[in-house]
Amino acid sequence: MIALASASPRRRELLVQLQQDFVLVKGEIDESQLEGETADQYVLRLAEQKALAGYQSQQRPLPTLGADTIVQVDELVLGKPVDLVDFQRMMGLLSGRSHWVKTAVAIATAQGMISTTVATKVWFKPLSEQEILWYWTTGEPADKAGGYGIQGLAGQFVQRIDGSYFAVVGLPLYETAQLLQTLKDMQ
Repeated sequence: MIALASASPRRRELLVQLQQDFVLVKGEIDESQLEGETADQYVLRLAEQKALAGYQSQQRPLPTLGADTIVQVDELVLGKPVDLVDFQRMMGLLSGRSHWVKTAVAIATAQGMISTTVATKVWFKPLSEQEILWYWTTGEPADKAGGYGIQGLAGQFVQRIDGSYFAVVGLPLYETAQLLQTLKDMQ
């Protein structure tokens, strides 16, 4: 049994696929990127801080999994869009080119932290203004890093990926299973 420090329904569904029993805990943190922090440092720090916050929130702490996903275009990290203008800017940056989706997974335990980061390259087709506006009106982009969910309606924008599909969704299954095995080996 572990604790999951995530509000993401997608992460819960993916953890179920690993046949892992879990309880939900709060892992709320300040998600602001620090000055000078690279995308890799940022996503790993967020996952580790969420895991630690979730671990510390329990009276009898279970090993706690935290995860975070970011979208990176060039050196720019795209968070969740704040409004339509921000969303249009993001889609303009993603349209007709490749970008990186990086997901970090961390497990906090009494013995310390184990973690990994998975990077997947994603190529978007060129998007028209109509497609961008249509997608915004669906409501789907509002709570998604980079303004899209590959598992939803935006899947039709994706020409190809190089890496883990599940990392783009929000929890890389293979790497998470490896971390869970490491956790078992530690116990």
